[in-house]
Amino acid sequence: MKKILMIGTGGTIASTHTEQGLRPGLGTEDILRYIPAVRDICQVEAIQVCSLDSTNVTPEHWKLLARTVEENYERFDGFVICHGTDTLAYTAAALSYMIRNSEKPIVITGAQKPICMDVTDARTNLLDSFIYAADDGSRNVSIVFDGKVIAGTRAKKERAKSYDAFSSINFPYLAVIQDGLLVRYIREEPCAGVPEFFYDLKDSVCVLKLVPGLRGDILPWLFEHYDCVVIESFGVGGIPQTLLPVFYEEMEKWKDRGKYVVMATQVAKEGSNMTVYEVGKQVKQDFELLEAYDMTLEAVITKMMWLMGRGVPGYARVKREFYTEINHDVLFTKRK
Repeated sequence: MKKILMIGTGGTIASTHTEQGLRPGLGTEDILRYIPAVRDICQVEAIQVCSLDSTNVTPEHWKLLARTVEENYERFDGFVICHGTDTLAYTAAALSYMIRNSEKPIVITGAQKPICMDVTDARTNLLDSFIYAADDGSRNVSIVFDGKVIAGTRAKKERAKSYDAFSSINFPYLAVIQDGLLVRYIREEPCAGVPEFFYDLKDSVCVLKLVPGLRGDILPWLFEHYDCVVIESFGVGGIPQTLLPVFYEEMEKWKDRGKYVVMATQVAKEGSNMTVYEVGKQVKQDFELLEAYDMTLEAVITKMMWLMGRGVPGYARVKREFYTEINHDVLFTKRK
């Protein structure tokens, strides 16, 4: 039997009712008692590293999780992380960059209802996660939720209450788990090289969501206080004409001072392409900026934190590494 380490962080799956609302209150051992069938799948040990509503998760918690995996890497065949759903996609993307070349699976899961409730998705999600973690073909970082296996860089929470909370954005599901049986759609290739762990993240990243009529006076403040501004534009990507004068002024001012702009889209699926319309094509021709293409916002943010934290020098090198595929994060690189 495979030996799997379960890592508890809190979240809805571990929550209990209080007068102030749901709050994490169950430990890992408490959670495991609700899935006795796991003993037929693998050997499990469990540790608790924190007990948080995932709204409170920060990059420091990602480092804690990566360190926990590294410290236990040689002793276990895989890892299952129990996590709150609200920031689960961010954590999965971050760990995809912080833990590279892992032949051992690192599975992240959670639930929309606490595991202690009579009607809940928690028990199925957790048991499915152990099934996937114990399979010989599983590796790298992934999410198991509602019977679906999603690459760690491709998940987005699209439903606030339903059990099928997560979708795989612009990439197929890696596998599904039905009635305890794993059906793999995409074979995960063996990793080249030894596992690598990274802990230096630079959280100087801000997201600006464009809305019709947005005033340009926000741009100078963002460029001054953040090293990376991710612009969630409309459609396939562009800058409204009312923002162009101040945008051009700020880009000229900061372009040689280690600042980065990533153009993303508010549309969840099918990605950006700034060359389609004049509002995007001219801006892309005039400035050195990055484009998200088919990447999720969660992957864009965490990948830039990771690249800047490593001190990757210069726009050309950052661009090359930003478009280097990691855990299926970007495919539309031919347009870069």
